[in-house]
Amino acid sequence: MNIHEKLVDIQGRLKAPKNQFNSFGKYKYRNCEDILEAVKPLLVEHKVVLTISDEVIHLGNGLSIYIESTAQLKDLDGSIEVTAQAGIDPNKKGMDVAQCFGSSSSYARKYALNGLFLIDDTKDADATNDHSSKDNDLDWLPESGVKFENAKKAFKNGVTISDIRKKYKVSKKVEQLLNT
Repeated sequence: MNIHEKLVDIQGRLKAPKNQFNSFGKYKYRNCEDILEAVKPLLVEHKVVLTISDEVIHLGNGLSIYIESTAQLKDLDGSIEVTAQAGIDPNKKGMDVAQCFGSSSSYARKYALNGLFLIDDTKDADATNDHSSKDNDLDWLPESGVKFENAKKAFKNGVTISDIRKKYKVSKKVEQLLNT
């Protein structure tokens, strides 16, 4: 089997389950590690090596930074590679610079793997989730307690007030508390 035939077999047999759960948005998703865990036995079976590398790209304007990740499948006869990019916002609220780079790297790596192994994320939370409530009768977000703490944690990790309002009614006071 050549490298292309090996890849076709891996693509056809790979099952990468959504093992992660977002408790704020109430959805399941898969991350880069889930894909890697699922593909490892197939890599061993086909005697191929998978490498993933990142490159930080600065655009000429000095303001735009992104990660370009390359997933490469190799055997003794050749290689196939796919790249994906994810932007970096080093000023993202609630995250330090290392977390911003790490988050962008994980995202770009996941999508490079999706491209290489033909994993369709149109049904995945990253592609379809809008954090909207299907119920028009939203509850008020309380000023304290578990719901408030979860919303505050999500807000610090980049979820916007607009996103939170899709799940809860938010008073001015609660919005101010989230911002502190």
